[in-house]
Amino acid sequence: MNITLNGQSEALTAPCSLYDFLLERNLELSKVIVEHNGNIIPQADWHTLLLKEQDSLEVLRFVGGG
Repeated sequence: MNITLNGQSEALTAPCSLYDFLLERNLELSKVIVEHNGNIIPQADWHTLLLKEQDSLEVLRFVGGG
């Protein structure tokens, strides 16, 4: 199964939830926002949103600084 992550093709071995996908990438979940197929997905929905073939994700990380 192939999806697009931040403009790059990524192969998944099995369907998974958005939450599990993000966890596997060791992201600090409290510091990211996710756009799925053009829509911002609230964190409350990450467990139930299942990724499927040709989905497109943009994962943005909050960065502090000055």
